[in-house]
Amino acid sequence: MSPRAYRLLFWVGVVLVVIVTLGLLQAILLPFAAGFSIAYVLAPAVGRLERFGLPRSLASLVVLIAFLIGFSLILLLLVPLIQGQVLQLVAKVPALVGILQDQFGRIVQLLQEQLPADDITKLRDLVGAKLGEAVVWIAGVLQSMVTSSIAILNILSLVIVTPIVTFFLLRDWETMVARLDTYVPRQSLETVREQARLVSDTLVGFVHGQALVCLILATYYATALTFAGLGSGLALGLLIGVLGIIPMLGVATGFLIAVGLAASQFGTWTEVLVVAGIFAVGQLIEANFLTPKLIGDRIHLHPVWVIFALFAGGTLFGFVGVLIAVPAAAVIGVLIRFALTRYRGSALYDSRQNDTIRPLQRLP
Repeated sequence: MSPRAYRLLFWVGVVLVVIVTLGLLQAILLPFAAGFSIAYVLAPAVGRLERFGLPRSLASLVVLIAFLIGFSLILLLLVPLIQGQVLQLVAKVPALVGILQDQFGRIVQLLQEQLPADDITKLRDLVGAKLGEAVVWIAGVLQSMVTSSIAILNILSLVIVTPIVTFFLLRDWETMVARLDTYVPRQSLETVREQARLVSDTLVGFVHGQALVCLILATYYATALTFAGLGSGLALGLLIGVLGIIPMLGVATGFLIAVGLAASQFGTWTEVLVVAGIFAVGQLIEANFLTPKLIGDRIHLHPVWVIFALFAGGTLFGFVGVLIAVPAAAVIGVLIRFALTRYRGSALYDSRQNDTIRPLQRLP
């Protein structure tokens, strides 16, 4: 077996070991993934302070404290603003459930006029059984989320462990990068460095682009839903912006809540259609302008692959997988494009690339 084949098998083995390890440890990955993400975003600021003469440890502590203070101020400003609207939103849930029951009763009545009594009974029993199963499943999920020791551990670790992990990563960032650089095979050093720069540029582009998309979506939906007269419109818009960190989750959740609120608040189809139109316009803007220009051009991923990455990440690593799905897919895209470039330049793709025209040698 050639040395190139050995190297290929080695790297494939490393990737498989990493994937299996992450799968086994997924229950405790959230604070470390959050700490790494924050450290990755804040590392350039620490580097700038270090160039001004501050020691690395002090610069890391200053940047981390500034980040935590800024995050806390945002929460302090937003929580009083949306607290009242959130309480109104919760208070309207029973009325919304009642409206849904009334609508279901009307549908059953229409079916009774069209179908035989036996079929109606079977349909009612089937729907009741499925709804009961759905309620039990949702209740179980919520209970496990609230009471699970792992969930409680993750919440506590996000508050306590994540800042500590972030500080140590910021302090030792340059050292860790330099140490990893020493482990790269020397014959592949420049290639690995080039791909690492492409990966870094892709991740930075994703972070900046996604942050802009979330901010624009929060502003648009908060303003539009408030002007439409929907109660809790401001809180709902901010919720969509926050959940927009995970593509499609924020808008999908916001749409279901907004339509339900409109139905319970107005009671007519006109206002419900207005709210649905707001989301339709928002989706058109996001799908055709915001995401392609601010994210798609930077990570070079088709929307279908983004959807696939979200499902694959959630299946493999749960909530943490959903959070890191798109950045991970962007990194994998960089590596795949590099592999395809090498493949198309190899004899495996076109054997004629190894053919060389040798000049005829003169006879002595």
